[in-house]
Amino acid sequence: MHAFALDGWDNFFVACAGAAAGLAGLLFVALSINLAKILEIPGLAGRAGETFIPLGMTLIVSLLGLVPGQGMRVFAAEIAAVGGVAWIVTTRTEIHAVRARHYLKISHLLTRIFVNQPATFPVVVAGLSIALGFPGGLYWLVPAFLLSFAGAMINAWVLLVEILR
Repeated sequence: MHAFALDGWDNFFVACAGAAAGLAGLLFVALSINLAKILEIPGLAGRAGETFIPLGMTLIVSLLGLVPGQGMRVFAAEIAAVGGVAWIVTTRTEIHAVRARHYLKISHLLTRIFVNQPATFPVVVAGLSIALGFPGGLYWLVPAFLLSFAGAMINAWVLLVEILR
């Protein structure tokens, strides 16, 4: 596999698209089961929404990576745009939560920052590195997608189990 070519990345994108869609479905179930409780706790609805952003980004980027015959520069622009939107929306959501004082503990804030920021920003870096020919290329997507899945699983646990304690 080459960091600046889509050859050989098909299986990675197929697996990530499936995982992102599956985890998004799990989150919808978690939201529907505990919706009243989620809406009752300040900031939890924002956290739930923030969880969908990296998953949606992973799903969209993975599907775009499967488009046949697409040039790398076009894909680089798509990655940078999707990642940029995801990063901006996630950052704004976190800033809003800080300003609204939705965090009971600093560890809650740090968990969200250290999971969501590294899940979105490397996608922007991937797009820019491909477009500009810098090192890394598509390999920036690997940790971003893995952190997207980890964050979704953590937040799904919180939305399904922890809020009922």
